[in-house]
Amino acid sequence: MASRAKPPTVRLRRLAAELRRLRADAGYSREQVEEHTGVNEGTLYRLETARARPQRRTLIALLDLYHVEPPLRDDLLHIARSADGQGWARPYRWQLPGEYAAYISFEAEARVVHNYESLFIPGLLQTEDYGRAMVAGVLPTATPAEINERVEARAERQKLLDGDDPLELWAVVDEAAIRRVVGGPAVMRDQLSRVLDMMHRPNVTVQVITFDSGAHPGMPGAFVHMEFRDKLDPELVYVDTLAGDIFLEAEEDIRRYKGMFDHLRAGALSPADSARLIACIRDGWK
Repeated sequence: MASRAKPPTVRLRRLAAELRRLRADAGYSREQVEEHTGVNEGTLYRLETARARPQRRTLIALLDLYHVEPPLRDDLLHIARSADGQGWARPYRWQLPGEYAAYISFEAEARVVHNYESLFIPGLLQTEDYGRAMVAGVLPTATPAEINERVEARAERQKLLDGDDPLELWAVVDEAAIRRVVGGPAVMRDQLSRVLDMMHRPNVTVQVITFDSGAHPGMPGAFVHMEFRDKLDPELVYVDTLAGDIFLEAEEDIRRYKGMFDHLRAGALSPADSARLIACIRDGWK
């Protein structure tokens, strides 16, 4: 009996996604890449679909062709060296080269996102004014250009909730997230109105876990659990920390976080009761 193929790790999937993007940005077909580098079309297909890990010389040839410079070049070479390892902790950096943002890329490939937030409105539901005030508050040394970059990236992400086959978002937020006045009362009124509007969509569910629920599994901090459109892609958990981004894919980690999310939505208000609470808080801000 043939053994099942080992699913690609999160690092290998990240590397494959970057190689696809870089080739597209450079305007090359796979056939043209073979002509310039000698890398076989079939090999390139396997690398771009996370079915194989590139040898160092092959990856260098591709990065040379695509004119990839540090720090992205160094990051991709490092990822390739460790691509067979499970999980991924990426050191924090403010500036990400171009579109090289691992979380954004995974989110774009996801079918379902389960998001627990303890302090913020989920990024996919934020208004521009709320997002701008939030980034400025969390990162007080950020320049206006850096704030704009974050806000624009978030607006681009939110397009995933639109279209004929939109991302399915199920968010559970602590009551603190809807009561904390970020940007002032007017900004919060608009923000909570935005959340209420989005809750009318069939692909968006929002629940609030109230203060009187007491201690709950989400108190250690926010997290995101993702399921993907491609059945070959294993589920993934993302945790954002001050030390950097953490991606988890081990089965025991996935089970633990899925269990946590199930407990949170079971302990939260129903979507209808959550909407009434959000509307009440919004209407209290004059």
